[in-house]
Amino acid sequence: MAIIELTSAAQDRIKALLDRDGKLATHGLRLKVVGGGCSGLQYQLGFDDAVGDADNEFRAGEVKVIVDDKSAVFLAGTVLDYVDTLQESGFKIQNPNAKSTCGCGQSFGA
Repeated sequence: MAIIELTSAAQDRIKALLDRDGKLATHGLRLKVVGGGCSGLQYQLGFDDAVGDADNEFRAGEVKVIVDDKSAVFLAGTVLDYVDTLQESGFKIQNPNAKSTCGCGQSFGA
């Protein structure tokens, strides 16, 4: 079982971003949890072509996903979605491990 689930909308958006830069075959989405933000922890999303010994790598459709071991503890069971409506546009993270979140949704407490 994968650490996190990507909805089809998230997969499509990530694939489009990687494909636009010609990096679909070489890079993956790295999802990481770091200290900071209003609630103590915050998410970092980025593209990476390096997979280390402390990383978990899996596929969500055509998208490679990379999560380090320390972040995996906080992300197990998380769903990453992408929304694009008149009111909001961007990635939405639904994390069942978050005990509290800040008002802007960029950080959480576990």
